[in-house]
Amino acid sequence: MFFLKKIPFCAICALSFFLQTGAATASPSIRPALLRCEFKENPSAVDTQSPRLSWVNEPVREQVKGCAQSAWQIRVATTRKGLSRPDMWDSGKVLSDRCFNVDYEGRAIVTAQDCWWQVRVWDERGKRSRWSRPAHWGAGIMDASEWEAKWIGAHYQGETSRKYIEGNPFQPAPLLRRSFRIDRKVASAKAFVTGLGLFEFYLNGRKVGDDVLTPNETLYGKREGLDKTGIPLDANFRDYRVLYLCYDITDMLRSGENVAGVMLGNGFYDTKSHWVMPYGTPRFFGQIMITYTDGSREVIASDETWMSHEGPIVRNDMWEGEVYDATREVPGWCTPGVRPDLLWAPVELRKAPEGRLCAHLSVTDRVMEVAAPKSIEKNADGSWHVVFPEYVSGWVRLSGINGHSGDTVKVIHHAETKGNGDCIYICKGTGDESYAPRFTWYSFPDVTVTGFPGELTADNICAEVVYSDVETTGHFSCSNELFNTINRIWWRSQTDNMHLGAASDCPHRERGPYTGDGQCACVTVMHNFDATAFYTKWVRDMSDCQDLVSGYVPNGAPWHTGCGGGVAWGAAMNIIPWEFYLHYGDMDMLADNYLQMTEQVRHMRSWITEDGIMNQKMPHEKEGGIYWMNLGDWLPPYELPKDELVHTFYLWKCTDYTARAARALGRDDDARKFEAQAEEVKAAFHRHFYDAEKCSYGENGSNTLALRMGVPAEVHDKVVETLRNEILSNGGHLNTGICGTQTFFETLAENGLNDLAFEAMNKRDFPSFGHWIEQGATTTWEQWDGGNSHNHPMFGGAITWFYRKLAGMESDETAPGYRHIIFRPMPVGDVTWASYSTRTLYGEASVEWHRGEDGSFSMDVEVPVSCTATVYLPDGSAPIEIQSGHYSF
Repeated sequence: MFFLKKIPFCAICALSFFLQTGAATASPSIRPALLRCEFKENPSAVDTQSPRLSWVNEPVREQVKGCAQSAWQIRVATTRKGLSRPDMWDSGKVLSDRCFNVDYEGRAIVTAQDCWWQVRVWDERGKRSRWSRPAHWGAGIMDASEWEAKWIGAHYQGETSRKYIEGNPFQPAPLLRRSFRIDRKVASAKAFVTGLGLFEFYLNGRKVGDDVLTPNETLYGKREGLDKTGIPLDANFRDYRVLYLCYDITDMLRSGENVAGVMLGNGFYDTKSHWVMPYGTPRFFGQIMITYTDGSREVIASDETWMSHEGPIVRNDMWEGEVYDATREVPGWCTPGVRPDLLWAPVELRKAPEGRLCAHLSVTDRVMEVAAPKSIEKNADGSWHVVFPEYVSGWVRLSGINGHSGDTVKVIHHAETKGNGDCIYICKGTGDESYAPRFTWYSFPDVTVTGFPGELTADNICAEVVYSDVETTGHFSCSNELFNTINRIWWRSQTDNMHLGAASDCPHRERGPYTGDGQCACVTVMHNFDATAFYTKWVRDMSDCQDLVSGYVPNGAPWHTGCGGGVAWGAAMNIIPWEFYLHYGDMDMLADNYLQMTEQVRHMRSWITEDGIMNQKMPHEKEGGIYWMNLGDWLPPYELPKDELVHTFYLWKCTDYTARAARALGRDDDARKFEAQAEEVKAAFHRHFYDAEKCSYGENGSNTLALRMGVPAEVHDKVVETLRNEILSNGGHLNTGICGTQTFFETLAENGLNDLAFEAMNKRDFPSFGHWIEQGATTTWEQWDGGNSHNHPMFGGAITWFYRKLAGMESDETAPGYRHIIFRPMPVGDVTWASYSTRTLYGEASVEWHRGEDGSFSMDVEVPVSCTATVYLPDGSAPIEIQSGHYSF
């Protein structure tokens, strides 16, 4: 106090301001947050000894520029309290600016172990942050020999899928149970479980976990006859996998009797649909691992001691829907104190699928949104028509059902195409019943409900919107409301098509994990979502499905026998890993898939003609090939470009991306080889397809693809002018299929035709995105004319133009993952402002610009910690180099 009396009041104020604003040299400029392990927040099962740890550094004060990480320190312990004295790993101070995919290098990890971790960082001035909030990962089964479980199934089902049984009879979804006792104090308990095709795990009468439709689909095992289908494949697959989940059930156990329960669904494992060849009947595999406070352990594994019973789900199929008969419910089927009746019988052992058991590191499906009805109207026949705000994927939940025993309530999900199947609930008659499906999803903008007892109100019905748990991290908006709506309907369609760890073409008719649709839209997906865990798994599926002999990657992964496609589909093996690297900066994605990329190029080169172009005719050229294995582009509004032109374009693109991957990985000899091959393909493309008289490579996207590839300098301007005239002759509309549309808008912008890109995007008549919206679309459609499915996200590959050209922000290939950002806004048309932001590996990056009626232009950008950027203003002034922080221009 005496000291303070000697200091003038104004000096105290100045000192206070100095400390509060961070001017004190002791205050760090950054702090770590958003800790992730293997791209996930607190994953419950990680089965590698070197899990990758990541965090995002946040600036402590927004006004500080040039913030950067200069070092980090990680500590890992077996308990949260033990972090102050870590018993697994203390990295010490590591001089590095790396903040993602840092390999754990501590003590060997043992099965079911808890791993708590923290990180602290040093900023650009060497000032140290506080420790982050603790994060966690759980160890999976670290050695296959530690599995004690056996594959089991219901006593009333054999091994054979119903597809191969006369009449294709449905059998009720199995209920499985096992009773066990706990007589000691439990320290921890974890359940490592999976079920094929789908399962729900229960303990003491309660469902465990909030995920649905688990596990993710994979190439589970071998199937006979794949070479006899309409799209024949030799089953020379690289690998098979089955994913298991881990649930921490410590707090769900009780002293005395406990009961574990499983409900099994068919999923894609057992179906009679022609879209998928089944594997067999449903089966379960898992074990509960209990650690007691005295250090002892006990394992409750799936084996012959489990019991089985027919469940109330009397029919379930991904395409034929679900029927739930509440009169067949088994009271207390997984509840302690309830003795099984005589209808329970011992389970039967099942054949183990060939797939390796791997931890479920990808995202699961969840109820991500709940949508209230937009309107409810009673029809003349007493049924109810319920309209929801958007075309969604998931199911309807009914509640407050007060019917008599045996009354049937049916939900008819309306869609413009087949594939939803039945949704039927048979009442138990106890009053106030509720129901939502478990083992399929539906896709619908509206439904009709029949047989509902009494008045149906918004209190009785909602849509539970289900999709993979990917976080939306990118946000675009601008002054043009049509553009905002286009962006929104694509987002809705994309989420509707993300299920079971893969992206489908449509969520109803085919439900197929089409690789071609996926690669066309992948860059847009990465600009909108944190899809790191999602794509890590799906690209692994593509790798698993690759033919080890030929290098061919099929049209769908995991392989669905009905997936038709062509060269652009297998090209996903090269395109998605490279784009993932550019957007997320993950070198492991390239390293893990480099061989597969080179093998896909090898396959493609096996179809090069004497003229040096690619013209695939799978499976056998002498037979002319099968149409659904050799597509070029797909679904243009008018005519398709030549198949061989599209094939050759993708041969160039895959070769070019493989060369870039080789260069990034330091494989310089490989890089030079693939670069030379790409140039050879480009030259052959020009020789074969360029018409000097017409100054054109062809219409319907041909010139766009040529410009994207790069044309000789002496013909460039002529081709651009030809393309301009082609678009104008179509009234300013696009005329491209899914492959051409993906490159259409950005290629125009990059070749001085951004005005035409704007006009085509701004159209409201056929063919255009706006034409769909004028007809009430809330999702993107399969065809420009509105034919077939009204829920296909593939054309969304075009709208990267919103983010990278109109708003003007993209990652620099030489410093991927937005380590260096290019800001180059391209104002056009009547757009007076635009903004785009995304959460990168390093933090939030954003751009927002405005222009006035007087021609003025202003822009604000945000550069994440440890990143830099180059700013190109529309006035053509010299580029401006900036560091992290917020800037106004």
